[in-house]
Amino acid sequence: MGTTAVPSSMDVSIPLGEQKGDGFAGRPNPKDLDAGALFVLKSRGSWWHCGYHLTTSIVTPALLSLPFAMSLLGWVAGIACLTLGAAITFYSYNLLSLVLEQQAHLGQRQLRFRDMAHDILGPAWGKYFVGPLQFAMCYGAVVGCILLGGQSLKLIYLLYKPDGKMQLYQFTTMFGGLTLHINLVSLVLCLAYSLCALGGSIDIGNSANAPPKDYSVVGSRADRLLGAFNGISIIATTYASGIIPEIQATLAPPVKGKMFKGLCVCYSVIVTTYFSVGISGYWAFGNQSKGTILTNFMGETKPLLPTWFLLMTNISCLLQVSAVAVVYLQLTNEVFEKKFADPKKDQFSTRNVVPRLIARSLSVVVATMVAMMLPFFADIMALFGAFGFIPLDFILPMVFYNKSVKPSKRSFVFWVNTMIIVVSSMLVAMGTVASVRQIALDAKVYRLFANM
Repeated sequence: MGTTAVPSSMDVSIPLGEQKGDGFAGRPNPKDLDAGALFVLKSRGSWWHCGYHLTTSIVTPALLSLPFAMSLLGWVAGIACLTLGAAITFYSYNLLSLVLEQQAHLGQRQLRFRDMAHDILGPAWGKYFVGPLQFAMCYGAVVGCILLGGQSLKLIYLLYKPDGKMQLYQFTTMFGGLTLHINLVSLVLCLAYSLCALGGSIDIGNSANAPPKDYSVVGSRADRLLGAFNGISIIATTYASGIIPEIQATLAPPVKGKMFKGLCVCYSVIVTTYFSVGISGYWAFGNQSKGTILTNFMGETKPLLPTWFLLMTNISCLLQVSAVAVVYLQLTNEVFEKKFADPKKDQFSTRNVVPRLIARSLSVVVATMVAMMLPFFADIMALFGAFGFIPLDFILPMVFYNKSVKPSKRSFVFWVNTMIIVVSSMLVAMGTVASVRQIALDAKVYRLFANM
């Protein structure tokens, strides 16, 4: 028996089994894998490959909504939530990685979130709760990406034709088609539009045409309270991944230490982009911050920044959000492969390629239709964060660790995990109520296929 430690300030140890060769005891035999695991979750990646996919899945154009989230919370609570979100998710993702390593050493290598729930909490949890919840959240992320991509296309269109008559749903349709074909260098693109958002906010905030800066949280007491929970849910969504086990499953064995290095790469980008965009955007626009900072850049009557700058920002956002959509489609792809593909046939055989093309194309078409019908990006983010990503990324990793590793109930780690579980569960309840309320309010103002 050996031990491994959490690579953080907390000294936590977990029991390990024997490691054999370049992998773990109990590693699944490729012949025993279903088509989803065999064709999609291939264990070939290094730690930098892990860091790339972590960054792509977490650092997305959703961060452009951080100024809006801060407008619902104010300076102190906004920065506190940004800091706590980073600290808690970094901690929880490391715990999740350690649980995966421990389970692999004990003979149960788990490739998917629902596998962890099945083995640790029981079959019903994996089949009826974690599996459907993860699928819904990742597919919802695809819907959000397609909607944001459509909004970026529309902003580019308005730069060159301010009086244009084309509607948002038309641009959403175009982007849905683009999602079927593209996956680019996500890391460079997210740094590009984050730098543009930072520079644009500073330029506008210091210009003669700067909007009046009002940092008060507006609305009635109920509006401010529920708005704060909405803001927390949005921030939680920006830190969410939902596919940590699937990313770790793509690492080539031995995996020890690789996930931590990958998370360090990812969170160096997170700290650089999230705080700079959130703080600068809120500083420039205050409580007038829109659902995405790019909407603020367009101004009320005319753009507040040069056309070439806005074009560059929107193109970077457009391309990266397509890469993000492809990453989150991997979960639906894996489910479709398991359902329709034959692992006994070659991956690129006609038997497997035809249903793959049909299923994957249909999933994008359906996501595009939903994005066209419900173009409330900030509201969707808040609902996903409250109902889905907080349970997946703030609660379940702590539950898995306490259940499988069984730290002493007198230990600091046990009580930290328990406190995070309790507080996050309260946020799920309040955040879900707040986000559903906001969607209901917006539904009275906007119709389906609205031109937001």
